[in-house]
Amino acid sequence: MAIAAAVAIIGCSKSNDDGTWLLDGSPKVNAEVVVDETLDLVNDGFMIKDTPEGRKVLARTEIGALYGTYALQRLERTGQADGVLDIKEEPSFERRILNHWDNLNNTIERGYAGWSIWHWGEPVPVELIKEYARLNASIGINGSVLNNVNATPEMLRRDYLERVAEIADVMRPYGVRVYLSVNFSSPAALGGLPTSDPLDPAVQQWWRSKAEEIYSLIPDFGGFLVKANSEGLPGPQDFSRTHADGANMLADALEPYDGIVMWRAFVYAPNSPDRANQAYDEFMPLDGEFRDNVLIQIKNGPVDFQPREPFSPLFGGMTKTAMMVEFQITQEYMGGSNHLVYLSTQLEECLDSDTHCDNEYSTVAEITSGKAYPEVYNTTAIAGVANIGRDKNWCGHYFAQSSWYAFGRLAWNAELSSEEIAREWLQQTFSTEPEFVEPVLDMMMTSRETAVDYMMPLGLHHIFAGEHHYGPEPWYEPEGARLDWLPKYYHQAGPDGIGFDRTRSGSGNVDQYHEPLASMYNSLETCPEELLLWFHHIPWDHRMASGRTFWDEMCHRYDRGVKKVREYQAVWDAAKPYVDEERWEAVRAKLEIQESDARWWRDACVQYFGEFSGMPVPADVEQPERPLEELKKIKLNMKHHN
Repeated sequence: MAIAAAVAIIGCSKSNDDGTWLLDGSPKVNAEVVVDETLDLVNDGFMIKDTPEGRKVLARTEIGALYGTYALQRLERTGQADGVLDIKEEPSFERRILNHWDNLNNTIERGYAGWSIWHWGEPVPVELIKEYARLNASIGINGSVLNNVNATPEMLRRDYLERVAEIADVMRPYGVRVYLSVNFSSPAALGGLPTSDPLDPAVQQWWRSKAEEIYSLIPDFGGFLVKANSEGLPGPQDFSRTHADGANMLADALEPYDGIVMWRAFVYAPNSPDRANQAYDEFMPLDGEFRDNVLIQIKNGPVDFQPREPFSPLFGGMTKTAMMVEFQITQEYMGGSNHLVYLSTQLEECLDSDTHCDNEYSTVAEITSGKAYPEVYNTTAIAGVANIGRDKNWCGHYFAQSSWYAFGRLAWNAELSSEEIAREWLQQTFSTEPEFVEPVLDMMMTSRETAVDYMMPLGLHHIFAGEHHYGPEPWYEPEGARLDWLPKYYHQAGPDGIGFDRTRSGSGNVDQYHEPLASMYNSLETCPEELLLWFHHIPWDHRMASGRTFWDEMCHRYDRGVKKVREYQAVWDAAKPYVDEERWEAVRAKLEIQESDARWWRDACVQYFGEFSGMPVPADVEQPERPLEELKKIKLNMKHHN
């Protein structure tokens, strides 16, 4: 790809008026773009320099030049390009990947923005995919897993692989490589073998042949994402083999082509004493047994993308195996595409968490970016579960685009702050006027904490509606259901208090963390209040830092969340002069839904848990509008999550 073409890519035509951060049809940058393979840069890094000959974007690769041009465009549009520029940027993570949970019937699991943009079974939507790739390139995302981690063997059929190759051809000029989720039973289900045992020579040969076929169609194919022996999906344990046996078999098949295996650590057995312990218990004994081209893909927290979790202790535990963080951008547990929740603060909270491992570099970001154990990391990666569908605005909510944007920016530079990311997103997407930016910025920066307040404050977790995870259902308990899929497994509310005891006298989860975290979490006096119910079973009359009893504090947190959403409504009303009518009205309508949902959460939870506490809702808290029995009857139909 010539540099002229690279610059032209930035101005490619838009597929629709989507209101993204790339608003201009043909943006220009005032600089010369130069590719020089001798430059001291790695991984598609770039420099922006003012020289006697003028301003230049410098890179070793065509894609690096593209990234640099986008970066300069961002500086120009946000008013930061004045003065003398001398910038050098290299990505924090080599592989910066979106995980699409798209199915071959075009539904999207936990997708809230319409059908799949890949248009399976239809002609390839070239212009739409170009625009998607262009948006990703503008923030440094360089990989896409096209299909659901709950993968079907059919994904590896020849006709689907040829279709994947067409998609790869469209995205390649923008530096976006394709990856696929694979089903571990594919050799038997698709290849007709009697087994999918990873130590069976015929099974190993099947995967080698399949890899050869894939790379003959897609020479720069990225690799496989695997969910195995989790939630009923097949895996190596079906044949009395380990996760390392399964991952290494696939890694050997991909190794000749520089492909990687991203093996998910999301595993948990039915009816275990503590689901939060299981990934650590299962993977720590395998530390050091995985091939160099295997990365263990670990959710940011030890359970499942909850509004607040502590970081997964695996990040501080494994020292001989490459790991990567998996974040969820689609808001499965935070209101789908109806709630304004800027997720960058959650991502930043995890990446900046200090694991206190025995290393100079001990944060989650430093470990997974290879700084702590460079000899272990043949490559580095980070993943975000995509919130992208066919809706006109891509994500179902205009502000949901900000979390896609923030994931890309943090994947490129893990040292960025959520505030500076939000500011530059607002300035590019809506307006640079301070009267607009400052109040809306504050709304974004507080939005995740607000969602925690009106959903699950003080360490509460997993008390959602069981069928679709939208709305409260702490009472959900269908006959015959798995215990670890039930809210009561997590909240354990009773007359004596509420919360999951993960201390040394409970499940012992605290000791999966290094000191001083283990002792800090173990003590009721030193455990952060935001995580109290994660690690402790708290008496209702426990005295909090505010001076209130725990019960009163919980009620106030729920009420605070509702009132904060009302503040957002007022902020957005005042923002009307700075936003076009269509987008202003769309966001206004979503905030109306969010305020109603926040009241639903508050009223349901304070009444339900009040039955256990035996205490009234404090007089200075807005009283529930509808009785609990009425709220228990609310049922939503979200069968396909799309």
